[in-house]
Amino acid sequence: MTGTVFNIQPYSLHDGPGIRTVVFLKGCPLRCIWCANPESQRTVPEIYFDKDKCIAEKGCNWCNGKCPTNAINSSINFEKCTNCLICSKFCPSKALSVYGKTTSVSDVMQEVESQQAFYRHGSGGITLSGGEPLMQGDFAVEILKTARKNRIHTAIETCGYCSEEVILSAGEYLDYIMYDIKLFDDEKHKKYTGVSNEKIIRNLELLFKKFPKTPKLIRTPVIPTVNDNEKEITAIKKFLSKFDNYTYELLPYHRFGQKKYTMLGRDYPQLPKELDKDKFQNLKDLIN
Repeated sequence: MTGTVFNIQPYSLHDGPGIRTVVFLKGCPLRCIWCANPESQRTVPEIYFDKDKCIAEKGCNWCNGKCPTNAINSSINFEKCTNCLICSKFCPSKALSVYGKTTSVSDVMQEVESQQAFYRHGSGGITLSGGEPLMQGDFAVEILKTARKNRIHTAIETCGYCSEEVILSAGEYLDYIMYDIKLFDDEKHKKYTGVSNEKIIRNLELLFKKFPKTPKLIRTPVIPTVNDNEKEITAIKKFLSKFDNYTYELLPYHRFGQKKYTMLGRDYPQLPKELDKDKFQNLKDLIN
């Protein structure tokens, strides 16, 4: 079985308990206006241009004339680009390169198992992330199933926007679940992410019901003018109060992904300035 992966990050300390190897799967059904990983949104490998790596000013012209649609001339015209990826094969500096590649479950597991020395005797293991890893449901479940068979601790970072069948299949092979609830108000959720949150809420309830003993970390990214207020955070906290065996965490908004939008030829969402630190601290105090 194969799927599309855009990064495998070893020795991560922030994506679940212990030392993790994080496998990032491409594709996401949401379009959050604050998304910091635009390279994760589309399911297919896609070309990007990093002008900081380009050496055209030093006389390099290897990419010129290689594009079938003439979208390349020591730079890239994304309006003409058909994402054929041919140009990336000729760029010596990797200024033109590709986010994502098709790979097999066995290839993923080979890389994960090469890191086992870091987490064999602890609580570390593999974490599936994205994008939304469950958008490639069969591929994601097969990775989790294989990891479990090999006695590797499994975790996932998910928004839960998938079918009930997929979420329950994944739950069978998960030791730890990180689940995002961005907004509880459905209309606001549609406005800022592009989709309803009904499926997200229902799937979280299913996970609590079917896998009550699996530890869960519920997370909310706090976004200026979107949900950085007591009303929104209190609504989520009230909903969660009927469940057990979970931790609730707020994540601060950041702009780390801004350069990636330029590299992909996309406009960066016009969001307000950075999150107010005092306001964020007040919200953390509120949920605690």
